[in-house]
Amino acid sequence: MIKNNEILLRPAMSFAFLKVLPLIVLSLAFLLPAWYLSPFFLIFGFAFMAGAWYRLLYIRSCSYLITPEEIKTGSGIFFRRTDYMEMYRIKDYIVTQPLMLQVFGLMNVTLSSTDVENPVLLLTGIQVSELIETIREYVQEARKNNNIYEIN
Repeated sequence: MIKNNEILLRPAMSFAFLKVLPLIVLSLAFLLPAWYLSPFFLIFGFAFMAGAWYRLLYIRSCSYLITPEEIKTGSGIFFRRTDYMEMYRIKDYIVTQPLMLQVFGLMNVTLSSTDVENPVLLLTGIQVSELIETIREYVQEARKNNNIYEIN
């Protein structure tokens, strides 16, 4: 259940398609010789297509739930993994937009933290938004609520 101050994000479908495009092209490259040369190439074509389908489903199964207290990331199809990162542990925010992501209005967000298990959290293929400002406000509020002060 999502409340008013929670944000649920998923990688965009266009991002997932960009990630599986090389596998789709490779499968088509094997399906064409199967038509003209030998049906043996069908095995490789279907194998790469199955790999592309699985990767597409895996990317789309990722979810990022941002609350004022923590960020919860989930991924996986057959084996689901959920990671939690407390807001007060976040130290730095990096937004990257390679050319292809800029074309589709997407961004990658990298969050650095003091967490020992997950020092870096990557939110990939999300829509361009004011997410960093929201996370920054949540971090400041969490640090104030937990009486955590940064000393450099």
